[in-house]
Amino acid sequence: MVASAATSADVRPRSEYYLAVTPLDSDHVVGFARLALGGVRAAKLGYALHADQWGRGYATAAAQTLTRYAFSELDVHRITAAIGPENHRSIRLVEKAGFTLEGTLRDHVHTNGAWRDSLLYSLLNGEQQGNP
Repeated sequence: MVASAATSADVRPRSEYYLAVTPLDSDHVVGFARLALGGVRAAKLGYALHADQWGRGYATAAAQTLTRYAFSELDVHRITAAIGPENHRSIRLVEKAGFTLEGTLRDHVHTNGAWRDSLLYSLLNGEQQGNP
């Protein structure tokens, strides 16, 4: 993952931005957050953490950092996040960040031998929490 993130950082024009997630008191990587640019002033947000690090606010901080960066520095208009319907922590994270549920993407991803739905959330520039 780290090698792939480093390689994508050198591609021009840049289409992906990654953050390594580490605890404040360590340089041990426990997860990542990713912003993938695509379309006209649009991006997709994703993140993953090792299960023993859930509930500590790391994904929230990383998602908020990338969201602010996308709107302020990259002039993105719209950010989306596709989340499995059973992933209640991730749903809570994006809702707390101001994302709006748009609907269900049916059979959106194929994992572990089965098709799975995703809930599509979006955030428009100016809607993020803490922004006037």
